[in-house]
Amino acid sequence: MRFSEKLVILVFLGLLVVLYLAAGGMLVHAAWGWLAGWRGQAWATAHPWYVWLRRAVLAVAAVGVLCMAYGYFIEPRWVLVTRVRVVSGRLRGASRPVRIVQVSDFHCEASAGLEEEVPDIVAGLAPDVIVYTGDSLNDREGLGRFRRCMTRLAEIAPTLAVRGNWDVDGFGGLDFFGGTGVRELSGEAVKITAAGADVWFVGSPAYDKPKLAAALAASPEGACKVLLYHLPDPILEVAARGDVDLQLSGHTHGGQVALPFYGALVTVSRHGKRFERGLYQVGSTHLYVNRGLGMEGGPAPRVRFLARPEITLIELAPAPPADSAPEAGQ
Repeated sequence: MRFSEKLVILVFLGLLVVLYLAAGGMLVHAAWGWLAGWRGQAWATAHPWYVWLRRAVLAVAAVGVLCMAYGYFIEPRWVLVTRVRVVSGRLRGASRPVRIVQVSDFHCEASAGLEEEVPDIVAGLAPDVIVYTGDSLNDREGLGRFRRCMTRLAEIAPTLAVRGNWDVDGFGGLDFFGGTGVRELSGEAVKITAAGADVWFVGSPAYDKPKLAAALAASPEGACKVLLYHLPDPILEVAARGDVDLQLSGHTHGGQVALPFYGALVTVSRHGKRFERGLYQVGSTHLYVNRGLGMEGGPAPRVRFLARPEITLIELAPAPPADSAPEAGQ
């Protein structure tokens, strides 16, 4: 985690502590004034500004409690389907856009998450190909549920996957995809033909630079290329190559907790907030950072706020023919 993110978290938590200590003290003082009768009323009359300050602090504290309840009980289960369109000049011969559905960051645990409902949502999007961009478990007890979800996804459309940092660092010895019908990419390329066009999907596990380099080199020159890599971190180097149309990543969870007008509190990316969520373009390469479906493991609170779990439908469209552009003046 970057120093700036640690500082933001410390300031945010500090403000919360101050707010709720102040609210608690004001409630105690109000109770004392009620019990003291005339003494409390006289003090309030002598200091009317305090009455308004107390009302404001208690109102903000109450809104904070409602936000916490929303972030714990509602938003983590409120899946959003995001639709984006990316144009590729290398997608030749396509009769229509190629429909790619991206899911990411399940972070399965002993208790059920979104694994049961996700395949039905994905099936309704009629994908040509499904991609999964890593971080499968918080707890080994979630492995069976994760594999069942992957099996159901692979029955819908060809499904490709890469491992995220939790899959590599915390659960590297587990078999996530064997027997599920999902094709795991570990430094290789797979050609998918859809809508009359060929798209090469290349992928690598997180943090493995040799396999990432091998994946990027593993498709024909001039081909339409989609990179699956859990972290958005290598986007600048990938874009500098000029031969990758689209990078699909997860990892940031959109911050998991975001603030109005500010966005993600934490991204755990070397780029900080620069690529925190959604669609970006760097040079000729597009990047989509999916917010994921689960929540960070370990001691992190299991909440989402202004960062709803997400399934992304990317329509990869061919560029219009040059002769179809309108003439000047039209």
